[in-house]
Amino acid sequence: MEPFTIHVPDDVLVDLKERLKRTRFPNQLDGAGWDYGTELGYLRELVDYWLNDFDWRAQEEALNTFSHFRMEVNGLGMHFIHERSPHEDALPLIITHGWPGSIFEFHKIISKLTRPEEYGGDKTDAFHVVCPSIPGYGFSDAPRKPGFDVKEAAVHNVALMEQLGYTRYGAQGGDWGSVISSWTAVLAPEQVCGLHLNMVLAWPPRGEDTPPELTEEEVRRLGDARKFQKEETGYQRIQGTKPQTLGYGLTDSPAGLAAWIVEKFRTWSDCNGDVESRFTKDELLTSIMIYWINENIASSTRLYYETYKAKHSGPPKEYVEAPTACAVFPKELSRLPRSWAERSYNITRWTEMPKGGHFAAMEEPDLLVEDIRAFFKTLR
Repeated sequence: MEPFTIHVPDDVLVDLKERLKRTRFPNQLDGAGWDYGTELGYLRELVDYWLNDFDWRAQEEALNTFSHFRMEVNGLGMHFIHERSPHEDALPLIITHGWPGSIFEFHKIISKLTRPEEYGGDKTDAFHVVCPSIPGYGFSDAPRKPGFDVKEAAVHNVALMEQLGYTRYGAQGGDWGSVISSWTAVLAPEQVCGLHLNMVLAWPPRGEDTPPELTEEEVRRLGDARKFQKEETGYQRIQGTKPQTLGYGLTDSPAGLAAWIVEKFRTWSDCNGDVESRFTKDELLTSIMIYWINENIASSTRLYYETYKAKHSGPPKEYVEAPTACAVFPKELSRLPRSWAERSYNITRWTEMPKGGHFAAMEEPDLLVEDIRAFFKTLR
C-alpha cells in the first residue's frame, strides 16, 4: 500500500483550456430546453466557467485532505481513500460509487462517519471508511481484458478489505455501488456484517410487472420507473453496447464530456430542473474532471457492457443473507416495492426519505449519514 497524492500535471490543464477555447457547440431548436438533452445555454455557461473561473488546484487540495492510497489488488492498481477514525474500535465500512460518480461523491460524508462526535453523533457510531475507485474509474487502473463486470468489482473490493486486514465490515453503495456492495455481501458472507443501499434493485415476482397485492403508491412508483426506462435510458443502451465508439468523442471533447455527465446530475437529482439548486458548478466540474484528467470515460462505460453481457445488472441471484438497510430517496431512478426487494435481500430497515435523489451522499449527506449510523448501531 502506497500513499497517493492527486496532482494533475500542468500540461494536462493547459491542454484542457485550449480544447475548451475551441469548443464547437451544436445548434438547438427554439424553446427546446432540456427536452432533447443538455440545454445549449447552460452548457455554454458551464464551459465558460470551466475555462475562466474554475480552480482545479483548489479542488485538488481539498480532495488531498483525505488519506489516499494505491495498492495492487488481483493484478490491478486500485486507488482508494482509507480514512481511519481516531476511535480504534470503529467499524470498517467500504463505500462504493457508481456512474457517473467517483470517490468525490463522498467528500461530504467521510468525516461525519469517521468522527461522528464532531457532527452531532456519538463516538460509538464511528467508522473506518474505505472508498475505492472502481477499476476503470477515477485514479484506479483500467482492466485490460474483457469480462470485468460488477461481480468482478466486488471480488476486488473483498480482496482490498482483506489486504487492509479487515475481517468484519459493512458495505454501502448506490448506483453500480449498490450492485457491487450486494455482490460483496454474497462473496464474503462471514466478513460483511451489514449492507446499506441507497438504490435498491429488485425483480418482479413470477415475471409479473404489477402483481395485484401492490398498494396504489407502489403501482404509481412502478409507473414512474417504466417512464424512466422509456425516456431516460438511452445512455444505458449505448454504454451497454458500443462504449468504445462513444469513448472517442467524450475522451476528445471536454465540452462533450460535460454535456454527457451534467445532464445526469440534473435529471437524476431532486433539483426540480435547476441543477445548481443541488450542486455548485465547482462540484459538477470536479466530478467531470476526475473522468477527464484520467482519460477513463471509455473504461468506465465498459462496466455497462460487461455487466449486461454477464446478466449481473440486477441484484445477485443468490439471496443476500446479510442484514440489509434500504434508504429510499424520492427522486431515485426507480423505487421498487419492498416486497420485491425482500425476495433478494434480508431487509431489516427500510427508510422512506423526505427529499433527495440519486446522488444521496452529495444531495442529502446528513440524511444518509444518519441512516447509516442508525442501521449499523444494531450490528456493532
